[in-house]
Amino acid sequence: MPADSRSTALKLSMLWIFVMLNFFARDLHELARPGVLEQMMSGTFDGVKITEELMLLGGIMFEVPMLMVILSLLLDRPLNRWVHAFAVLFTAGTILMNNTNPDLDNLFFMVVQLAALSSI
Repeated sequence: MPADSRSTALKLSMLWIFVMLNFFARDLHELARPGVLEQMMSGTFDGVKITEELMLLGGIMFEVPMLMVILSLLLDRPLNRWVHAFAVLFTAGTILMNNTNPDLDNLFFMVVQLAALSSI
């Protein structure tokens, strides 16, 4: 892999790490909201029952950025472009779907994540 391609791959990988860390930061920040822990322990969050299918979807949402950290470094450029396009659209879609009525902190994290994704 040429040096400029390696540099691009590293930048893409770092952007995916940034997106992923913002997922974790938002979720940790959300725990400070009154009643959030109680909702999680009850099995219902914001009126939505937490099911195995929902947990699987959440796992996939977190796994895509983690997978892209590695794929950014391993895939050849033509395939990398297509995989990144799909991953960016998927990740942006999940961010938007999970923020239908965001409060200020969720809006902040959403804007930061979408800006990072648009850089990819």
